[in-house]
Amino acid sequence: MLTTTGAKKKIGGLTALLAVTLSLTACGSNNSSGDSKELTKVSQVTNWFAEPEHGGQYAALSKGFYEEAGLDMTIQSGGPGVSSTQIVAGGKAEFGMGQADEILLARQNGIPLVAIAATFQKNPQGIMFHKGQYKDITELNGNKIFVGSGVVFWEYLKKAYSLDKVTEMKYTGSLANFVADPTAATQIYVTSEPFSMQQEGVDVDYFLNYDLGYKQYGNILYTTEDYMKKHPDVVKAYVEASIKGWDYYKTNSEEINKVMQEKNPDLKLEAMAFGAKAQEPLVYGGDAEANGVGYMSKDIWSGLQDQLIDMGLLKDAEPIDDVFTNEFLPGK
Repeated sequence: MLTTTGAKKKIGGLTALLAVTLSLTACGSNNSSGDSKELTKVSQVTNWFAEPEHGGQYAALSKGFYEEAGLDMTIQSGGPGVSSTQIVAGGKAEFGMGQADEILLARQNGIPLVAIAATFQKNPQGIMFHKGQYKDITELNGNKIFVGSGVVFWEYLKKAYSLDKVTEMKYTGSLANFVADPTAATQIYVTSEPFSMQQEGVDVDYFLNYDLGYKQYGNILYTTEDYMKKHPDVVKAYVEASIKGWDYYKTNSEEINKVMQEKNPDLKLEAMAFGAKAQEPLVYGGDAEANGVGYMSKDIWSGLQDQLIDMGLLKDAEPIDDVFTNEFLPGK
């Protein structure tokens, strides 16, 4: 099974997909006093430890947006070996975060997830190289790239750009071998690894996979078909509060980064500041400029599905309207 890993994250995240029985929690109800409404207990699992890519979620939590929406929210951090798809499908969390291709591949594997918002209009996965080394990705032929085994976007790039003469080296999360080889390239998240190189005095540049034609949304918020149908009011409350959090994070990232650092003290505030700035056009640009954060296009989803079918990763196309919905976004 192929994975959607980029840079430091989620290697092998899709290899462990299992068909599971859905067991989802019920909504809260009014308490006996009639003076207030009980908060509905829900949780969401992210795709890594707390970082700027989750800024809107933590903003919504710390500023009380989830509570205002009637939700008693818990955020579970992802990390190595954590499969958010399994956790959500098994009912241990109502909401999850992942990549767009993960949603399509999960559905093929019997896990009926539905995307309910895209916090990134452009996925932040990319290919980093030493500055000035490459002007076109086809120039990677004859050189090394550090990449995870079976990474989906790399399978697409190999086929689309005839990268049959690239030497694939195992990606371990360390950039030491990349730094030592001025002709090498490596998979990254553009919100993270370039900062590490900046700190080490290594000049780099990168290709964004989205701009190379692998157009998938990043950090999709999702739930299961069953939960969405049974609790549309909770899903609506969750999405609207999350988007409110992202709108807040845009101009208050320094405040929320401090909140996230309490959850992930290994990530320095300087790195978070870099990530927040780097991801700004990816979150708030594109279709989000006219339609707001979270918006998803049928064309993007259909195009991604076609690419996965062309690569042999999906067997058949399914009605794309079953895969995602914008109906829970603010104003819908």
